[in-house]
Amino acid sequence: MEHTRDKPFTAEIALPGGALSAYDNHTLRRLSAMRGYFADAERYEQMLAASDIGLYEVYELHRPESSGELLHGTSILHPGKVGDEYFMTKGHFHAVLETAEVYYVLQGQGMMVMETPEGDWAVEELCPGRVLYVPPGWAHRSVNTGGEADLITFFVYPGHAGHDYGSIESQGFRKRVVERDGKPRVVDKARWRPQEER
Repeated sequence: MEHTRDKPFTAEIALPGGALSAYDNHTLRRLSAMRGYFADAERYEQMLAASDIGLYEVYELHRPESSGELLHGTSILHPGKVGDEYFMTKGHFHAVLETAEVYYVLQGQGMMVMETPEGDWAVEELCPGRVLYVPPGWAHRSVNTGGEADLITFFVYPGHAGHDYGSIESQGFRKRVVERDGKPRVVDKARWRPQEER
């Protein structure tokens, strides 16, 4: 559905569910797209052999990819774990590094894991009604820690920002979110090294 550039428009978000009433792009990331992202590779392969389940979905409205536009949509991260590590999104930097993003949590519980190329990191809890601002230069990844419920967020970012998934695919994040004694816990990634040492 193409939207006229110079006219306002509206869309609704269905809850529960999280889909936009009008959208142009629907992305479904399956378990097979996440090879190498989870620490427990053996358990990952066992789960994948049983079923290539969907981990998360993204619904977006098409807008021009220019600096005056705001790209936006919803993300639905399903519940589950690979071993003791909660389901997560791939995570990304923006291709234009100095661009920010805003998330508004509509449903569920989770964490946003964030980091900079220089080594700073942060983890913020996600819960309904919470607004998270991801500053320019920070990679970010959603993690669903909410038991049986989907984690649903509404996101907005500059039209020219783009996505850089490659840096995360090759390097990973410094922190992981795992279940310990029935609760989420942030732990170090064993193999992390600063980008300048690559």
